[in-house]
Amino acid sequence: MAAAARVEQFLNRKGLAFELVTVSEDPRGGLEAAVLGDGIDRRQVIRSTALIDVNGVLLVVHPLDSSPDLDAIAERTGRRLQPLTVTQAGRLFSDCAPGFVPPFGSAYNIPVLVEESLYQADRVVMACGSSSRLMIMAGREFRLAMAGSEKGHVTIRHSGQTANSITLEEVAEKLQKLYRLPPMPALALKILNLTSNPEASARELAEVIEYDPSVTAQIIRYARSALFNYPGQIDSVQEAVTRVLGFERVAHIALGIASVRAFDIPRQGPLGMDQFWRHSLYCAFVSQRLAPQCGVDTSLAYLCGLLHNFGLLLVGHLFPTEFEELNRLRAANPEVSMRALEQQVFGDSDEQQMLTVGHGVIGGILHKLWQMPEPVIKAAGVHQQMDYQGDHKTYVTMVQLANALLKEKGVGDEFNPDDVGYLAEQLGLDTGNLDRLREDVEQVADDLDSLAHSLSS
Repeated sequence: MAAAARVEQFLNRKGLAFELVTVSEDPRGGLEAAVLGDGIDRRQVIRSTALIDVNGVLLVVHPLDSSPDLDAIAERTGRRLQPLTVTQAGRLFSDCAPGFVPPFGSAYNIPVLVEESLYQADRVVMACGSSSRLMIMAGREFRLAMAGSEKGHVTIRHSGQTANSITLEEVAEKLQKLYRLPPMPALALKILNLTSNPEASARELAEVIEYDPSVTAQIIRYARSALFNYPGQIDSVQEAVTRVLGFERVAHIALGIASVRAFDIPRQGPLGMDQFWRHSLYCAFVSQRLAPQCGVDTSLAYLCGLLHNFGLLLVGHLFPTEFEELNRLRAANPEVSMRALEQQVFGDSDEQQMLTVGHGVIGGILHKLWQMPEPVIKAAGVHQQMDYQGDHKTYVTMVQLANALLKEKGVGDEFNPDDVGYLAEQLGLDTGNLDRLREDVEQVADDLDSLAHSLSS
């Protein structure tokens, strides 16, 4: 088989030049296998992914080492599309071998959306419908062939390695292992019990924390920082409680430090422990500042901000291989939502079985198992849902607004823009409130960075 009949007719009608090259035929391996087996430069290879919704099919043309960003496509088109099944694709591209869909949607009366970066290519290699041949076109010819197509930044770039995808059933099975994980660390459990006792004293809290020299040092360091500008000397946890931080704040800082010790994830990368602590401390600070203006408990708001991203640690613990890939994808795709990246790493390309599971949900599950306060559970579990309307909505929205403001500084695990104005409006805040928050963050940024570095060391 040469090129698919419709492809050849389409290109010949337009008078466009192309070259066909023979590759080792292995229809089961698809385009990936054809490229790997014949030493073709992967950087020049493009692929086509057919998506569908109730309004019909859309063909997305993108680099080989990438996948469609369904969130970005939805934002651009207003459509929630999903990949065609093998059966659907077979009917639509009946003159093509499975896995070798060409990028020429016009030949099949299908609209096309092209990844914008492809328009800079000098040469492209692509499927042409045959499992034994690939097509080569000069960049100019390709651009003419794509005339009339939409273009935009609509794909997620891979990092060069691809983790094996896992199904929802496999994830559910692994999540059941939560019940066999070591329980909440002993120190964290003792602190949590103290916070639920209205008669607990500063002395009792200090005695529990001071059993752990490392946590003790961190609490004292925190109390001495310029965040609080305490003029005297702080030499003990009890002094930190009574003179500077207060019972609840010390308890929550220590609870966060002790809880994180349950997991071992890499320090480096945008999702590593260094950035986890930086993000957590900044978000806790902003959430705490927001609390009085929103009429909620300040110390509880601090804990919501501190632990809202806890699910990333659990992801790293349960799925170390996939977490490494997620970390690489985050570094390569700062403009792509975390939800889309998690779908890429954990989702099934045909059934999209992981659409509703992400690090937020997983973190909420863990907090519930550890019997954390309900606002903390909600802030972790649904902070990725911008339209959340359930219990403890104020705490959730505060964390979302904190994250949105912090993204302006490049702090956090996803840098796609949020609707800051909308989130502020939900909390009854105006631009003056937001400007003061930004100023507050700037004033303490160096101290928060220093504390984050010490916590991750």
